[in-house]
Amino acid sequence: MASVLVLVFLAPLMICCRATEKPVDCSDILLQDPDSSSGVYTIYPSDERLGVSVYCDMDTIQGPWTVFQRRMDVLFTGLEFLHKITARGKQELLVEMEDFEGNKASARYSSFYVGAECDGFQLTVSGFTDGGAGDSLTYHNNMKFTTFDKDQDLLSGNSAKQYLGAFWYNSGHETNPNGVYRWGADNTLSALGVEWKTWKGFDYSLKSISMKTHPVQ
Repeated sequence: MASVLVLVFLAPLMICCRATEKPVDCSDILLQDPDSSSGVYTIYPSDERLGVSVYCDMDTIQGPWTVFQRRMDVLFTGLEFLHKITARGKQELLVEMEDFEGNKASARYSSFYVGAECDGFQLTVSGFTDGGAGDSLTYHNNMKFTTFDKDQDLLSGNSAKQYLGAFWYNSGHETNPNGVYRWGADNTLSALGVEWKTWKGFDYSLKSISMKTHPVQ
């Protein structure tokens, strides 16, 4: 009888604790408030005291998606946060893009993971499904993240400096979402723009590209 009373007493407290837990990703936000709409939210992937602002895409029946990279209004969630999000459990990745003529395409990957800092934030991605864009990301599988001040690619020089971006470069790239934002077709500076090779090649810089992840349903 005493144990039953203890459980009854603790139940409201347990429910309260769950309700006030800070969200780790956009799926947590929707779980806490099913009426949440798409927009910018603060999530806490690594520490309840340290939040990061992300865009949550709630408008799809396949979501919600945590958008960690978006070119058009310059959004990129930190790599440490991205590692924490993808380390929670199996995640999938959706890449959506648009050109300056209003055409849209996508690429989807059923498995997506970003390693810890000690592993160079290594990318693991597989399970490609074509949404019209083709597969420009598998070439970057198993690569570490290269920046101007940290060369972790297979090129003899620094790919971030050569392609004016930061990414999971291989000995080059087939996509450069953090490259120089330019306007459509331009063959004067090849491979420096916001590119997805299998859709528009190296001489076309996209109007927008976004990368978003969520737990596998």
